[in-house]
Amino acid sequence: MSCIRFNTPAQREAMRRAAPAMLSAEEAAALHPMPAITESKIRRLRLLAESENPKIRESVASSYNTPPDLFETLARDPDDGVRACVARNEATPCDVLRELAGDRSELVRGWVAVNYFVPADVMDVLAEDPSSTVRALVKWKGSLAEQATPA
Repeated sequence: MSCIRFNTPAQREAMRRAAPAMLSAEEAAALHPMPAITESKIRRLRLLAESENPKIRESVASSYNTPPDLFETLARDPDDGVRACVARNEATPCDVLRELAGDRSELVRGWVAVNYFVPADVMDVLAEDPSSTVRALVKWKGSLAEQATPA
C-alpha cells in the first residue's frame, strides 16, 4: 500500500474553502499581545548588559525594552557588534544615534545610516562620511524616501 495520497480537485477546493483566513499583522498582534514590561525585566536587561559575552550584550542592545540610559552605556561598548546593535535598534534615542554617527567603526556608522529614526542632521553628516559604503547607504536610503513620495 502506498503512503502517497492524491486529492481530487473537489477535495482540494474544499480544503481551500475550509482554510482559515490570513490575519493582518495588527490582528495577529491583538491575539498575542506583548507581555508587560516589568521592573524585573528591566533589572534582567541591566544585569545582562554587564555580561562578559558580547553576544549577550548585543541581545540587550537589540531589545526594544532597553532603557535609554542603558543604550547610552552600550553605545560606548568596546565591541563593534554591540554598538552596531544599538545603532540599528529603532528604540535607540536620537542623541545616542548622533553619538554613534561619529563611531570609529564603519559597520556602526552604516547601521546608523539605515536606522529609520535617525535625525536628518545626522544623515547630512553621514552623507559626507569618509567611508564609501556609509555614503552609499545614505544615498540608498534617500532613494527609498524619494520612491515613497507621491509625484
